[in-house]
Amino acid sequence: MFQMLFGRRRPLVARQIGSAEAGACAPIHAASFAHHWSEAEFESLLASSACVADGAYEGGGATLHGFVLSRRAGDEAEILAIATAPGQRRRGGARMLLARHMRRLADMGVARLFLEVAEDNQAALALYRRAGFTEAGRRKGYYPRPEGPVTALILKRDLD
Repeated sequence: MFQMLFGRRRPLVARQIGSAEAGACAPIHAASFAHHWSEAEFESLLASSACVADGAYEGGGATLHGFVLSRRAGDEAEILAIATAPGQRRRGGARMLLARHMRRLADMGVARLFLEVAEDNQAALALYRRAGFTEAGRRKGYYPRPEGPVTALILKRDLD
C-alpha cells in the first residue's frame, strides 16, 4: 500500500560534482558532523584541482542526497568527508559512493587511500572495513566531545 501511495524510491546513482554543488553539500555535512563546513569552505575545496568529489542522486534527479570528497597528492589521496542526507541513510548510498569514488581514484593513478574516523563511529567503521580499509594508526584524543575526547583511527586501503 505504501508503495502505491508514495511510489518506489529510485536507486541512488553517483556522478562527479564540483563547486556548483557547494550549497547542497553544506547542509548534508552539517547534519552529519558536529564540526561542519560552510558553503564557502565547500566551494573552495570543490574548486581545487586536488579535489575529487562524487555525489549521490536519486535516479536522474537533480537533488544531492550524499557526497564523498577527497584530496589527491601524487599517488595518494585522503577522504576528507563522506555523508548522506538523514532521510537517505541506510539505503546503501554511502557504500555505492565509496565504491565509485575508489574506482575513480584508482583510474586517476591513486595507489593508496587514507581517512580518519572516530573510533566510536560504528556505522562508518563498518562501512570502511567492508570496503577493505585497515588501521594504519591512531590519534589519541583527536575529536573533542562533551563527554571527553575520542581517538581518531587512521585507516588505509591500497587501490592497485
